[in-house]
Amino acid sequence: MDEKKIQAMREGGKILAELLTDLRGYVQAGMSEKEIDKWVRDEVVRRGAEVAYDFLPEKFPGAICISTNEQLVHGAPSDYVLEEGDKVSFDMVIRYEGYYTDAAFTMIVPAVAGGKAKGSPAVKEMIAVTKNALEAGVNEVRPGATLGDIGYAVEQVLRRGHLGVVENYVGHFIGREMHEEPAVPNYGKRGRGYVLQAGDTLCIEPMSSLGSPKNRIMEDGSGWTVVLKDGSCACHCEYTILVTEDGHEILTPWK
Repeated sequence: MDEKKIQAMREGGKILAELLTDLRGYVQAGMSEKEIDKWVRDEVVRRGAEVAYDFLPEKFPGAICISTNEQLVHGAPSDYVLEEGDKVSFDMVIRYEGYYTDAAFTMIVPAVAGGKAKGSPAVKEMIAVTKNALEAGVNEVRPGATLGDIGYAVEQVLRRGHLGVVENYVGHFIGREMHEEPAVPNYGKRGRGYVLQAGDTLCIEPMSSLGSPKNRIMEDGSGWTVVLKDGSCACHCEYTILVTEDGHEILTPWK
């Protein structure tokens, strides 16, 4: 295994996980998405990392993707002011010592930072099930497992929870580049696809919907924000994972 890569990604993953955990405790009703984005950018720099989206060929207009309510993924930070009970997903990539790590979580916006959130029971259940699907996928990661094993595990949890399974946005391998091949789908058949090897680093990121998973690019001028066509609520959770000699290690263990 490439020890330099692993150590850099382990350190970068720790920075990202701690930042996202702090972000969860920072967010509250009355904040705008752009206000949160500025806080995130400042925190990335303060912690000695780099905002990964700044290095995209087609620059993303922010330091973090913020996807609210019917927005699924790649939400460009806007002037929208969060309200208590909103669903919001945060998806972020940082670069540290030349290597990328990626993670995402979904929460319901509380009235005050760190407070108990009031929101739709169905949305709360969607978030819990999608996190369980992520964990089911991670539990499949070991040398000799296939991407089909991971996708199958994720899909089964989502379908048992009666959620839509988003198929046109998937996970990916990661390292020197933000998105590397092969893709890591949230659906599949056991025993199919790429066989994992020790030293691989990949992102598993289930995306689900309360209604139909069909989606489109939102006409918000950014060219990035993806929304569900039926206007229902969406969810997104993600870890960066290292395949170890005897299993796996979550490099971005946000809480």
